[in-house]
Amino acid sequence: MDFLAQTTCETAGGVCEWVARETGNTWLGRVVAGVVAPLGEATAIVVVTALLAFVLRRVVRRVARRLADPRHGGRLTAIAPGGKAAFLDPRRERRVESLAQVIVSITTAVIWTLGIMIALGAFDINLGPLIASAGIVGVALGFGAQSLVKDFLSGLFMLAEDQFGVGDVIDVGEAAGVVESLSLRTTSLRSVDGTLWHVPNGEIMRVGNMSQDWARAVLDIGVAYDASVDRAREVITSVASAMVDDPDYDHVILEEPDIQGVQDLSADAVVIRMSIKTLPGQQWVVARELRRRIKLALDDADIAIPFPQRQLWIRSDGGVFGDRGPGSDDGSGDGGSGGEGPRSGSGSTASTTPDADPGVDAVGAQGDGAAGESGDDAGERG
Repeated sequence: MDFLAQTTCETAGGVCEWVARETGNTWLGRVVAGVVAPLGEATAIVVVTALLAFVLRRVVRRVARRLADPRHGGRLTAIAPGGKAAFLDPRRERRVESLAQVIVSITTAVIWTLGIMIALGAFDINLGPLIASAGIVGVALGFGAQSLVKDFLSGLFMLAEDQFGVGDVIDVGEAAGVVESLSLRTTSLRSVDGTLWHVPNGEIMRVGNMSQDWARAVLDIGVAYDASVDRAREVITSVASAMVDDPDYDHVILEEPDIQGVQDLSADAVVIRMSIKTLPGQQWVVARELRRRIKLALDDADIAIPFPQRQLWIRSDGGVFGDRGPGSDDGSGDGGSGGEGPRSGSGSTASTTPDADPGVDAVGAQGDGAAGESGDDAGERG
């Protein structure tokens, strides 16, 4: 308020002289020059700042709409041969909108910060201490809110790199599900049982996206060892090819099925692997329907889908029960008796050591019966 202590308009500027000349009041001229003029200048700066922020928002949003428009490169191509599955990509639109919102928020904050500082300078306020204080506060916040800053930076890079978006099915380690919302700080996932997980972006060390660009349904089909592998492969190929031509599924299947052959020779079955490329998020629907059709086709072709099976050997005093002959009265379990050595069954396995007590015969017979019962249970479950 130094201008109130002055008695003339010599240092107050032309505004003071003009007001003093028009009103004949020098004090009023000093007040106008010291308060009204800077206030008007600050008001003009605020108006210009608001106008600049408004124009910048409109420009950013207009550019974002143009980038999200499929007529300007928003259509996925070359996913399937001949462009069979070219489609509009909603991920692009969501990603562009999210990044545009982030850019608008950051630029608006920067513009208004600069505008307010310039407006304060119109009142001859020393901005040096203010800027220094703001720097100290920023450093303190940086140390005190490191996790928050980490969350925001991670969220920004996730959006910029298009790691995942709303509607994607992702796995972040502790949680997996459909992305319901994505912000700079947190990601919300809805798991298959309905649980809503809120995961800070800074805590996501790795992420698996199961629905980006395209997906693949992988099926391992087991057939019995006494079945013809070539015949089983023909049946599986026929079913998969028919599904590709099905009007209900041809729009979600991108490529012809790939029958990769025998994947494993397990203890119970010969495993044949096939895969089929689908639209993102549709691999589970296609896999379920394929399993149903393959099961029906294998049944029609009399190709068995096996259940777990084991060979059962029961020994006592160094001999096999089956070697004791049909006259043995303690080898009669579900597995039968006589000259049989190994006995096949399903479910649990019962056995004894060679140096067991003689009374183990009855236990062995009981174990054989239990194995038979377990096999019946497994058969019912199969």
